[in-house]
Amino acid sequence: MQNRHVLITGGTGGLGMGVTPTVLAQGVAAVTIPFRQPKEMERLQSILPAGDLAKTRFVETDLLDESAVEQLVNGMERVDVLIHLVGGFSMGATHEYSFEQWQRDIDLNLNAAFLVCKYSLRRMLKTGYGRIVTLGSRAAVQPGGQLAAYSASKAGLVALTQAIADETKGTQITANVVLPSVIDTPSNRTSMGEAEADKWVKPESLAQVICFLASKAAQDLRGAVVPVYGSI
Repeated sequence: MQNRHVLITGGTGGLGMGVTPTVLAQGVAAVTIPFRQPKEMERLQSILPAGDLAKTRFVETDLLDESAVEQLVNGMERVDVLIHLVGGFSMGATHEYSFEQWQRDIDLNLNAAFLVCKYSLRRMLKTGYGRIVTLGSRAAVQPGGQLAAYSASKAGLVALTQAIADETKGTQITANVVLPSVIDTPSNRTSMGEAEADKWVKPESLAQVICFLASKAAQDLRGAVVPVYGSI
């Protein structure tokens, strides 16, 4: 990833706290990170060394606002790599789940991905090079009860990523998706307890898989659905 220009959505979140420093350690030229919560931005800034901070651009952006996403992407010098980490988890029995919540889940897990991929892909097609890595979930391929909206939206993300991979055959642009199980983040420890946290996927471990898929070395991987399940 030497000298690449990278867009990381969700780069200030729990997973992003592990992924963003790992990406910066690859010798990238610049990283752009959209954010919504200033506290999360400040938390990430607090752990980055000065040299990495100098290469990092933070942009307050609503990823469900198409014009804002277009402006975010077009504001980058180049878009060599898109790492899309944004998403949200929710549960509820299908017969009790509100349509409003269903729509929120689709927005967060699928529609935001579509907008970011759409405009990043346009820039990549102009330069002839690109890497797109999206974050799905084990639930996309192994749906469970109480997870209808989450599973459906993540399955849609897998389909979106694979469609892009097919559209970009014959180019130096690739698109792949990783499927983690439970990620060991502070929010998951708070909501799920820590009894089995040692079996969960560490953000730093997932980051290594993501960085490989985002690198030149992964040029022959297209439309891959990569399971990263830890010990669960």
